[in-house]
Amino acid sequence: MKLTVVIPVISDAFTEEVRKEVAGWAAPGTEIDVRRIARGTASIESEYDEALAGPGILETVKEAAEDGADAVFISCFGDPGVHAAREIVDIPVVGGFEPAVLTSLALGEKAGVITVLPNVLPMLHGLVRRYGLTGRLGPIRVVDIPVLELTDPERLVDRLAEQAREAVARREADVIVLGCTGMIGVAAALQERLAQDGPFVPVVDPTGAAVTWLESQVRLGVRPSRTTYMPPPRKDRSI
Repeated sequence: MKLTVVIPVISDAFTEEVRKEVAGWAAPGTEIDVRRIARGTASIESEYDEALAGPGILETVKEAAEDGADAVFISCFGDPGVHAAREIVDIPVVGGFEPAVLTSLALGEKAGVITVLPNVLPMLHGLVRRYGLTGRLGPIRVVDIPVLELTDPERLVDRLAEQAREAVARREADVIVLGCTGMIGVAAALQERLAQDGPFVPVVDPTGAAVTWLESQVRLGVRPSRTTYMPPPRKDRSI
């Protein structure tokens, strides 16, 4: 299968790392195509950022489908443009939130998301309501590190471990979900550190969940339903 990864920011800060990360999760034989949007913002940390990135995301998803992609991963935990993209292409499209959280809920009664900044909490709370998951997710915690500063794995794991331990101790979470696709390559280290301190608690990486989720959908031969994701009515549009 051909998997296109859309990096929904104008910065190249994570492009090569994302390419390597996706390749590490993909099954043998999956062809990986990474594309960055041309207009938007350097990172997505607010509703404003997400709105500005939207046109570039949709344009890139449409181009990927026209170029033969079998599935598209929009590499952001906030699922920017995902539902709109499903209306305009006939292939599976996911972001980071939906596959990661739904995977986590097969592993424990309650999941705990740990994300980057307080600014993103309203967006994520909105997704929790949209997906009908209010009763299955504990309070969303933050590490207070901006997306573009997620460059020190040791510092990041320390902050994640601190929040995860507290969430587990307070019975807020049985499973931990990394709440940013920029938290690259730290899931296993966090899971191991938590296991050293107490009972085993799984840690779900959003990129890994998204890649394997899409590969499964392609193998199953399914894609988003047209009774939910109806094609937009024809009309003049300027974007």
